[in-house]
Amino acid sequence: MTAFVDTNVLIYAVSRRPEEQEKRSRAWGLIDEGGLALSVQVLQEFYAQATRPGRDDRMSERDAADFIARWRRFPVQETTLALLDRGFELQRRHKFNFWDCMIVAAALAQGCDTLWTEDMQDGRIVEGMRIADPFR
Repeated sequence: MTAFVDTNVLIYAVSRRPEEQEKRSRAWGLIDEGGLALSVQVLQEFYAQATRPGRDDRMSERDAADFIARWRRFPVQETTLALLDRGFELQRRHKFNFWDCMIVAAALAQGCDTLWTEDMQDGRIVEGMRIADPFR
């Protein structure tokens, strides 16, 4: 089984907020299981969110980059024109927002059977891939 993880899983993995401790544990469980895939978009979003000024548990740029370097052991889908076209196609067909369609397109391009995210419809099947909320 190959599963794709959305940005929110990575953000919870590094969260230092006490109220997110359970989600942090679940996120690390998924990461430690392996068999994951990511995309450049997910890594970019992670960096932007983890280092965002005003975030109460903000990471340093160096620490965020170090996490990204470690997570690059998983297959990472690059952003290409073909992926962009697939994202447009998915948006027309499934009516997700554009950025979520790019996540779905990247997961499908990596051959994933599961997309772990809390941002889309838990249990929905898209092009044979199951969307699942790992925090339910």
